[in-house]
Amino acid sequence: MDSGVEKLNKEVDKLLEGGILERVIAQIDVSFSNSLIKAWWRSSKHQWLFLNHLDSIATLRKLVEFYVTQHNTTMPHSVFRGQTPDAMYFGRAEAVPDELDRKRREAQRLRIERNRNIACSDCSRCNTSTSEDMAA
Repeated sequence: MDSGVEKLNKEVDKLLEGGILERVIAQIDVSFSNSLIKAWWRSSKHQWLFLNHLDSIATLRKLVEFYVTQHNTTMPHSVFRGQTPDAMYFGRAEAVPDELDRKRREAQRLRIERNRNIACSDCSRCNTSTSEDMAA
C-alpha cells in the first residue's frame, strides 16, 4: 500500500492486529510501488470510462480493451517525446521526436512571421506609417 491516510489509521491498525494481513508500505518497506498502474487506472477512469454508460461487465470490458489499445498504439506520450508505448517497445517511429521538433520550430517561425505582418487600424505605429505613406 501507499502511505495515504485512508490506509494508516486506527481501523486499519485494528484489522491488522489479527495477524492475517501485514502492512507493507511502498517505497518504505519495499523498493517498488504500484503508483504507475494506479496513475494509469486514474487516467483511464477520468478520461474514458466515466464518460461512458457503464451498464454491464461486458460494456466495461469492451471500454477497457478499447482504451488499452488506444493508449498503447495511438495516443502519443510526452514522456516518449511523441511516440506511443508500442512504438517505443517495438523500436518503431524513432524519427518521431526529431520530426516533432522540426515541425514545432517551423510552426513557431510561421507564427512569429504572421504576427509581425499583422497591421491594424487601431495601432498608432500602423497609423503613423500609413499617414506618412499617404503624405508622400
